[in-house]
Amino acid sequence: MPPPHSGGWRWLLTCAVIGAAVFAGGYWYFEHRDMAPAPQAQAAPAPVLPVTVSKPLVQTITEWDEFTGQFEAVDSVEIRARVSGYLDQIGFEDGQMVKKGDMLFVIDPRPFEIALKSAQSALTSANARLALAKQQLTRAETLKKSDFTSQSTLDQRQQEMLSAAADAQVAQAAINSAQLNLDFTHIAAPLDGRIGRHEVSLGNLIMGGDGGETTLLTTIVSLDPIRLTFDMPESDYLAYQRREAEGKMASKREDLPVEAHLMDEKDWTLKGKMDFISNAVDRSSGTIRARAVFPNPGLLITPGQFGRIRITGSEPHEAILIPDSAIVSDQSRKIVMTVDKDGKVVPKPIRPGPGYQGLRIVRSGLAKDDVLIVDGLLRARPGATVKPEQGKIEFPSDPEN
Repeated sequence: MPPPHSGGWRWLLTCAVIGAAVFAGGYWYFEHRDMAPAPQAQAAPAPVLPVTVSKPLVQTITEWDEFTGQFEAVDSVEIRARVSGYLDQIGFEDGQMVKKGDMLFVIDPRPFEIALKSAQSALTSANARLALAKQQLTRAETLKKSDFTSQSTLDQRQQEMLSAAADAQVAQAAINSAQLNLDFTHIAAPLDGRIGRHEVSLGNLIMGGDGGETTLLTTIVSLDPIRLTFDMPESDYLAYQRREAEGKMASKREDLPVEAHLMDEKDWTLKGKMDFISNAVDRSSGTIRARAVFPNPGLLITPGQFGRIRITGSEPHEAILIPDSAIVSDQSRKIVMTVDKDGKVVPKPIRPGPGYQGLRIVRSGLAKDDVLIVDGLLRARPGATVKPEQGKIEFPSDPEN
């Protein structure tokens, strides 16, 4: 039996309300279920990565400053003739070692021998006139005592004797000049050294003399000892000046010991001393010329070769040394990564100095008790925790610095 009319409407209205509520609840659920906070998963702890650490190497050292220079002979001579003539003999092989006094060239001496004999004859004649003038003067003095001659005659005889004596001196000077020119025809080595090639062949006319264009015959350079000349930057020179003024190093102008090696060597095999520093800085290059001298008994070094020289840059002092691989560049700064007692990475800016036997001197920023990372820098981040494994800083077996 159907429900009454009024009751049916209430039943329909109730069903409609219940349906609308179910629909609204479902719609809200599907719209907001992705926004509901998901249950948080527990994050896994970051792994602790191993790194190799070590305290810096502390050692008493003497610092060195290195420069590149060029060897040059202590003495270098151009052999030229003092007299003109035809080249008659050559007494050496090109490039050989010669000793002081060895005969090198002979210019045809015959014209000079003739000139010498002529001067000797002139001296003989002048001596004969001088002897006659002395006899006549003696006779005139004897006659004057007996008043058998006049005073004017005696004066004339005195002047004749003086004139003959002067002529004899002139003839003797001509002999000396002729003898000197004859000696100049034999050209000897003025020093020990290596001779170059002969620039003139036999039979050529040699132009000699004390001025004008004379003929270059050859050159000789000394080899033992030998010098190394180099240019020092103004900044290094100023640093030496300040250390010297403060009494921290000996004067570089007073035989300061230095070491050097050839370009194909690694060890500092040459031991020498400073012997010259220029008196002015070159304004165009900002450098000052300096020079050291080295023994060269084996004659291995030849003028013109290049070499490396090092000079003591300090007195012995305690230095902190680390490998270059432990230094990180951060823009204009240099940083090392240290590890504190809790295993955390702590960066420290440093001021590095020059290299020393394969390691780097640290001027400031690092203490000798700091523990720094020497291997595994890629695994180290500032503030991160690492697992330090003990290492050791040592001088490399084949240092390049």
